[in-house]
Amino acid sequence: MKIQEITQEIRAKALKRAKKRSPRELSTSWTQEDLLYSGTGKTIFMILPTPGCSWALSESGGCSMCSYIAESTLEPISAQTIIDIFHELLEKYQIEEKTAFKIFTSGSFLNPGELPPEARNEILKTLNNLENVTEIVVESRPEYVTPEIMRECCSLIPDKLFEVSMGLETSDDYTREFKINKGFSQADFEKAVNVIGDLKKEYDVKSKAYILVKPILTSEKEAIDQAIATAIYAEKVGVDRVSFCPSTIHKGTVMEYLWRSGSYQPPQIWSAIEIINKVRQSVKIPAVMDTSGFGSRRGPYNCKKCNSKLKDMIIKSNLDQSLIEDIECGCKGEWLAETKFSDLNRSTTRIQYIKK
Repeated sequence: MKIQEITQEIRAKALKRAKKRSPRELSTSWTQEDLLYSGTGKTIFMILPTPGCSWALSESGGCSMCSYIAESTLEPISAQTIIDIFHELLEKYQIEEKTAFKIFTSGSFLNPGELPPEARNEILKTLNNLENVTEIVVESRPEYVTPEIMRECCSLIPDKLFEVSMGLETSDDYTREFKINKGFSQADFEKAVNVIGDLKKEYDVKSKAYILVKPILTSEKEAIDQAIATAIYAEKVGVDRVSFCPSTIHKGTVMEYLWRSGSYQPPQIWSAIEIINKVRQSVKIPAVMDTSGFGSRRGPYNCKKCNSKLKDMIIKSNLDQSLIEDIECGCKGEWLAETKFSDLNRSTTRIQYIKK
C-alpha cells in the first residue's frame, strides 16, 4: 500500500536523525485543571518511557501524522526501570484532592510488548492505593483491548474509574486506512468498545475516542464534516466521551512532508469552534477540543488578532461543556468562503486571497 511505503520511508529517515535519549530524559509529568467524569478537577499527566509504538515500528510505518515514536527509547527497557521512574515522578505530588491520573507511553499502555505487564500492574496497584486518585486514564490501540487484559487491569483498581482512550481518528474507513494509515477498521474499534462495555456491570470502566481534525488530503469542509460525523458515530457505538485532536505538524511525518511541500495546512481555529459547537448540539457524551499548538506556525491558526482569545474560549468550554459564543474578526470571512467553496476547489491548504 503506497501510504505505508511513504510513511515507512519518511519515518526511517527521521529516526536516523533522532537524538538518542535515556529513559529518564524521555519521562515527565505535570498537572493542570481538566474535565473529569465527576466535573472540573485536577489531573496529573505522566509520560513514561517505552520502546515505542509497535504499529509505528512495524513495516507499516505507523500513522501519517504521528511522531511520538521519537519520544521512545527504540530499544528494550526493563520493567523495573519503568517502575522506578513512575515512583520517582509520583513522589513529586501530594494528592490531597480528588484527582485524575493520565498515563501516556507514546504507544499502547495495554500492549505487553511495549509496557511489560509487571510494570503495568505495579502502576495500577500503586494508584489503587491512593485514596484521592479517582480516575485512571490510559491509551491503547483497539487490538490490545482484550477481555483478558481488561479484566486483569480492572481487578487491580476495582474502586477506580478506568478509561481506555483509543485513536479512532475518523469513522470513515477509507480515510483511516489510506490517509492516516491507522491499521484497523470500524469493526476492530467497535469490538474493543464492546469489550469495555461488557465489563461495565462489574467495574467503572469507560472508553474514549480520539478524533483527528483534518487528516492529510482533506479539505477544510471535509475535515469539519468528518469530525462531527465521527463524534455522532462514536456515541452511537457506545463510546463514553470524545476528544478532538486538531492536526499539528509533527517532525518526521508524511503530514510534515506535505506541509513543507505546500500541499497541506492544519485546520483553522474557526473549524475547531464549528466542530465543537455542532457536536455539543448533536451528542450527549462529553466532548473536548485539544488546543495544543493553537496559534503556532505548525498548528491550527486564524490570525494574530483572535488566536489567543479563541484558544482561551475553547479551554473554558472544555471545562464547562458550554457552546462557544460567536465573535467577529476579519479573518472569519475568509474561512467562511473557504469552507463554502472547498468542494469546488478541493484545496487542502489555505486559499491565497488577492488584496485590493
